[in-house]
Amino acid sequence: MKTEIAATGTPNEKASAVRWAVALLQSGEIAALPTETVYGLAADALSATAVVKIFETKERPRFDPLIVHLPELAWVERVAVIEENARPLIERLIAKFWPGPLTIVLPRREIVPSIVTAGLETIALRMSAHPIFSEVVRAFGGPLAAPSANRFGRISPTAAAHVMEELSGRIPLIVDGGPTEHGIESTVVAPRHGVIEVLRSGPITREELGKFGEMRSRGSGAPESPGQLPSHYRPQTPLVIADDITQIAVPHGQRFGALLWSDQPFSESFMESRRLSTTGNLREAAANLFRQLRELDHSGLDCIVAEALPEEGLGVAIMDRLRRAAHW
Repeated sequence: MKTEIAATGTPNEKASAVRWAVALLQSGEIAALPTETVYGLAADALSATAVVKIFETKERPRFDPLIVHLPELAWVERVAVIEENARPLIERLIAKFWPGPLTIVLPRREIVPSIVTAGLETIALRMSAHPIFSEVVRAFGGPLAAPSANRFGRISPTAAAHVMEELSGRIPLIVDGGPTEHGIESTVVAPRHGVIEVLRSGPITREELGKFGEMRSRGSGAPESPGQLPSHYRPQTPLVIADDITQIAVPHGQRFGALLWSDQPFSESFMESRRLSTTGNLREAAANLFRQLRELDHSGLDCIVAEALPEEGLGVAIMDRLRRAAHW
């Protein structure tokens, strides 16, 4: 299969790319689309046959559920059940954070194929704020399943070139919407009995969510949403996390790379170095994380050393990604 990239730099290019993507999706095919978090691999969420192609293309295990992206709010209660005791909280979260990088887990309706939810009785829903994804899903006219557009467990793609690197020859189309804004996947929550349970940290922080209800972190158990497996977002190069990167002794003859957060100067001990933010900005760090990790992974290194970030605000989500990337 030949994989083609559709540009969106001009209004005509964008309109053509949207039509192309919609036609593929309506025919039961898959296509890679930009979102505000990372690039997603989209398929008709109500077609088990189409969704199977996502799992096969990504080599994704069937026990890992998918996030479903909605074209409009009216679809929420077509595919999910909002329990009355949770309705006020859910409606407040939707009003504040949709469209945007917040995924909400709710009881599912039978219209949703079980392959989408990995056999669970819940479904993970969100509405993307990306103008191209939004236009495609509205023109398609139904929900789209869209996990990250990469092979399973690998570094998530934040640019069309990353998708091509991961899935060239496996999918027909990549719509190039430029680099993604947030750079890490959506926050996933399950509002239950007036409590907001965080299933995956992301761009919407605990501090922001805490204004709407009592917060709870999820304990161990089977995955209820993507990104909950211990090993995920992993480079091919072994990665370790260091609280103090200046204390890392590079073994003789080894090629080490550094992923820096602090204003520590680049050390000659490391063959390659990248800095997540030059101003100590966590949002900039999140946007750069997967791109810089991918660059280091391509540098022929023996090991990548990532400097630990403060676990506050968006730093919680970044450290979550680094720990899963370091899990072998």
